[in-house]
Amino acid sequence: MTSKNETASSGDPYGDTAATKAELNPGFQVNVDVAGRACLVVGGSGEAEDKSGRLLTAGAAVTIVSPEVTPSLQGWAEQGRLNWHRRGFDEADLEGVFMVMNTDRANEEFCRRVYDLAHARGILTNTYDRMDLSDFGMAALIAPGHLRLSISTSNASPSLARRLREELEELFDEEFEDYLESLGRVRAHVRVHVGDFGERRRILRSLVEGFRLEGRLRLPPDWQRQADEAMAVDNTQAPRTL
Repeated sequence: MTSKNETASSGDPYGDTAATKAELNPGFQVNVDVAGRACLVVGGSGEAEDKSGRLLTAGAAVTIVSPEVTPSLQGWAEQGRLNWHRRGFDEADLEGVFMVMNTDRANEEFCRRVYDLAHARGILTNTYDRMDLSDFGMAALIAPGHLRLSISTSNASPSLARRLREELEELFDEEFEDYLESLGRVRAHVRVHVGDFGERRRILRSLVEGFRLEGRLRLPPDWQRQADEAMAVDNTQAPRTL
């Protein structure tokens, strides 16, 4: 008989515990339309800045509740790009809200309170670094120009997702942004000025015919040893998610 903390298969050196299964969730990838919708961001840290920026880019009506915020968030508030309530979270902040992004991890009780209150109202909620208190996860995002490329490791390694994002960002330079912008203008033009569907498709396909994404993966040469050593560590202090 196998206990929760023991491997269920001798072929898996890392085991397949219930905790691991709960954390490794690929989710269901969708593109949520938040344009013009009220979205609440709790907290004013760099993480709140990142989430607010992504919401603003998507056209959301953003409100932040936090006694203090980053200089960029303060600037956006002064420019009228978002609303900033200089105080802590209040249940009334959820009125009329479509989505909540809680980046304030002050304590377990607070995070669970925000989630429970929002969940009871049917509001989509994300709690930073807490998938158990989230309805959806945030993938690492590459966003040069009009491109939106998201990366998820199903929570197996957010650190790897960030590294992949950093590596891929170097590929999509300013020329790529100009190229994609041009593709958008051409598409809009031919839809109006080229009546034949087959000809429209030929023109648009010809513009991407020579596009190639080339590269190769380089894994750490001693990744297996490092992983084995990490699995041998056993202490009672739970580390932060990396």
